[in-house]
Amino acid sequence: MAMTLRLTEEENHRLAELAAAEGRSKQEVVRSALAERWARQQKEQQLDDVMRRILPRYQGLLDKLGPA
Repeated sequence: MAMTLRLTEEENHRLAELAAAEGRSKQEVVRSALAERWARQQKEQQLDDVMRRILPRYQGLLDKLGPA
């Protein structure tokens, strides 16, 4: 699916520099950045899910230990 990405001149310059430094196209750099950010968000979501399940189990102990 096609998409138009509007960048400032500075952002376009930075993207071009990064692409040149990595020997990739600007499109490849943007797609890679998207994939990396998506993977990071997924890991954060998994951690949040685990904490929501686990934290209540140990809340009493944490309260007894007090603030860090």
